[in-house]
Amino acid sequence: MCIALVFSLFFYSCAQNNKDTGNYSKEFKAIADTIDNFKDLKKRPLIGTQYVDSAFKKIKHPFVHDRFRVYSYHFVYQSKQKHDYKKALLYADSMLMVAKQSVTKHQYQVNYAEANFALGDAYFSMSHYDDAYKCFYQGYYIGKSQVNNEILAEYTYRMGMVMFKQSHFLEAASYFKISFEKSSAYKDDFRSFYQRQELLADVGESYKNAGKIDSASFYLKKATDYIDANKERFGNVAEMLEIARGVIYGDQGDIALTTGSYIIAENFLKKSIIINLRKGNDNKDAQLTEIKLGRLYLTLNRRADLLNLLQNLHAQLDSIPNAEVETNWNYLMSRYYENIDNFKALAHLKKYSALKDSMLKVSNSLRRIDVATQQANYEKQSEIDNLKDNNRQQLIYIYLAVLVSIMAVIIIFLVVGNLKRSRRDVKAIQTLNDKINDQKGHLVSTLEELKQGGREKDRILRAVAHDLRNPLSGIASLSNVMTEDEYTAEQLEMINLIKETSFNSLELINEILEVADTANVSFNKDWVDINSLINNSVELLRFKAADKQQSINVDLPRPWVKLFINREKIWRVVSNLISNAIKFSPAGAVIEVKAEDQDLEFVVSVKDHGIGIPDKLKSQVFNMFTDAKRLGTEGEKSFGLGLSICQQIIGIHNGKIWFESDTENGTTFYFSLPK
Repeated sequence: MCIALVFSLFFYSCAQNNKDTGNYSKEFKAIADTIDNFKDLKKRPLIGTQYVDSAFKKIKHPFVHDRFRVYSYHFVYQSKQKHDYKKALLYADSMLMVAKQSVTKHQYQVNYAEANFALGDAYFSMSHYDDAYKCFYQGYYIGKSQVNNEILAEYTYRMGMVMFKQSHFLEAASYFKISFEKSSAYKDDFRSFYQRQELLADVGESYKNAGKIDSASFYLKKATDYIDANKERFGNVAEMLEIARGVIYGDQGDIALTTGSYIIAENFLKKSIIINLRKGNDNKDAQLTEIKLGRLYLTLNRRADLLNLLQNLHAQLDSIPNAEVETNWNYLMSRYYENIDNFKALAHLKKYSALKDSMLKVSNSLRRIDVATQQANYEKQSEIDNLKDNNRQQLIYIYLAVLVSIMAVIIIFLVVGNLKRSRRDVKAIQTLNDKINDQKGHLVSTLEELKQGGREKDRILRAVAHDLRNPLSGIASLSNVMTEDEYTAEQLEMINLIKETSFNSLELINEILEVADTANVSFNKDWVDINSLINNSVELLRFKAADKQQSINVDLPRPWVKLFINREKIWRVVSNLISNAIKFSPAGAVIEVKAEDQDLEFVVSVKDHGIGIPDKLKSQVFNMFTDAKRLGTEGEKSFGLGLSICQQIIGIHNGKIWFESDTENGTTFYFSLPK
């Protein structure tokens, strides 16, 4: 009872440890920490996907949050590193699917919001702004019941981006400021810092585009001050800080250009370009800044500088396409060729006009989206869906009530009818019960007689076997001695025949006695070192294998395992399986004995490379006195009892025995014992 209690506590604790709590599993937490602590942020998405795929395969029972984060790593890699937004969209959709399998309310809210933000980001990058806004709003809507500041910060940031793309710059600035305020709830790490500085820069850029120059300058200065205040903390990622400064320098240069401060503007714009043109940095932002610098050169009539800049920019567009930059590049080229080569100037101007019209169509389609109306529509749609659900539930209740009423009437009708029939049936049942009781008495007597007959049969069988074993042993011993004397070849052949027949008969008698003992004697069990038992059996049979130039390989687990079994009977099973492998394998073959310590059971296998078992005989292998018995590879005799005995022994131990075989690769017998 104590042993059972210990096992129960063990399995209960294992179940508790494997229960999904809504967080990472213990195994995946180590994987996530490794990725999060990777110093090179630019390589982190690539390293993350490569590392997480190989490590994740080793987790036997991953939690929901584990699978969600794997998809999110791939989303970041495809969107931020590869810029393949269609693939990123697929991973974001997978994130949403896994989020719906969340095991806690909090996990569902957080993951559902993050998945929708990812979908929105993918749609946003593909310029599907209507779909992007819908996803952003759904992410916000599911989390707003708790007014979680982290969720609100993400939502307001994305809403600000939609407003910015719609050219509603003052509304965008308002959303970005709210997002900055709410983002104070973020964990104080580099990701939080980087997003907060970006929000300050976004506020400044929104005010700049709205014509609020003073407010724009204030927030851009605030962003650079915020970066400088934290540069000591994040010195290990100085390149990322430079990228952030590069974007801000571009906006500051744009403001200086607007106010006519051309020297300051050129200085800011060049610093921004130098930073963002580096490999792995924001090259597209650098291209936009080069357009601003080109406009400055055009204003100052620095035509040589303008041409050199535009030629370099054209080379960049071959490897990094950018529709907006290409449009403005054609405009600047047309202005450069004015009064120099009017034919070229006209060609670039036509190209500029065509690209500009295309961009205007996209821009106009975006501006037609009324964010406030969309938000109201989503809320109304949500209310309509709730009402539909309620109506559907009420309709189901009505159907159920009607169905129950009909069933009640039918049941009452059937009960009344059955009551009348039951009175008639009771007397008939009583009569049948009396007859059954009489028959039961006869059956009990018959079964007792059969058991007595079976016991008598076993007694006679054992008596006959014992009586036969002694004279047969004498015949076998005498014939064995006689083979050492000198006889004619014919006489020696007859003596060997007597010897072989005697030994075969003894082996058959022993197996018959073993069958009787296995079927009728209860086993005494004890804690047995199973590895030692297997080793002992193998060592005793190595000599038998050596007679056929065979070898036996053994593979046992460490540490050694103890099982609650009958040592003699399990030794019999192992020895029988190895003896069969020797018998049915050719000379020089290798026999493999392997044991595996699994969670709930101990599995032993014996593999040979012998003649195999034909398909037509496989169903008869474990039958007693089976027709499936065959001679060994050197004519060894088989009685068809060994495997039947093995099956009985393993069955009494609550284990299983089975085999895999074909005539080309040989046979592998397995048996398992519960731990």
